[in-house]
Amino acid sequence: MNISIIGTGLIGGSMALKLKQKGLASKIIGIDKNEEHLKEAKSLGIIDEYLPFDEGVKSTDLIIVAIPVDAVQIILPNILDLLNDKQTIMDVGSTKNGIVKAIKNHPNRSRYVATHPMWGTDNNGPSSAIADSFTGRAAVICNQEESAEDALELIQRVYDALEMNLLYMDSENHDLYTAYISHISHITSYALANTVLEKEKEEDNIFQLASSGFSSTVHLAKSHPEMWVPILSQNKDNVLDILNEHISQLRKFKSVLEKENYEYLEELILKANKYIFSLQLPFYLRR
Repeated sequence: MNISIIGTGLIGGSMALKLKQKGLASKIIGIDKNEEHLKEAKSLGIIDEYLPFDEGVKSTDLIIVAIPVDAVQIILPNILDLLNDKQTIMDVGSTKNGIVKAIKNHPNRSRYVATHPMWGTDNNGPSSAIADSFTGRAAVICNQEESAEDALELIQRVYDALEMNLLYMDSENHDLYTAYISHISHITSYALANTVLEKEKEEDNIFQLASSGFSSTVHLAKSHPEMWVPILSQNKDNVLDILNEHISQLRKFKSVLEKENYEYLEELILKANKYIFSLQLPFYLRR
């Protein structure tokens, strides 16, 4: 099967490596507005060649769109315009509802499968691609009933080759849940990093004293704005809802400290402990 990857960075590159490794892709074509990424991806063996947009889309069986979600929403109708009834397109964006709505009435809508592989790092570019990065992780397929049966089956094969565990849900629930488990974490990390930067103006040694606990808490703040501004803007309503609750929880901690109510402080911490340990996360993620 010939596959084109639109966006040859971390996610697209990692998928390409694994799909070639598993023999699902006989040829991978790169499509990217960043020519340096295309050259690097080819030199690293991630893609076999790169082509202009129209030619690359028309010459492959599967098109994987791995670019920021605002760009997906713009480009997806153009890709669907070029497809025949044997081709399939999938995206890997972290928000789904806006994208699904953008092509709801397109005549080729059934050739599109809305997906989200739940993995990422704060790195980017072809050199950051890792073939086995998806193994054992969750991938979501949204609004499966709106996709053609053969298109859906192909994407299921793709995620099977990536060794991911599939979940199915509608796009609205997907965006709500990712606001809880991912998007608020990034905002918190950005905010904490900015908080420390403000203090750093007064305390020169603050970063020298920073522990591994601090590093693990703020590492998400390394994630790039070109990816996260579109995600947060497209999922604004859900993010604002959970952000309001998060602010409320922070106020509780502030209040108990101001009132020296250490018994209630212990209750808040124990409640969080109970929840985190119930998730059976690796210890390093609990710090």
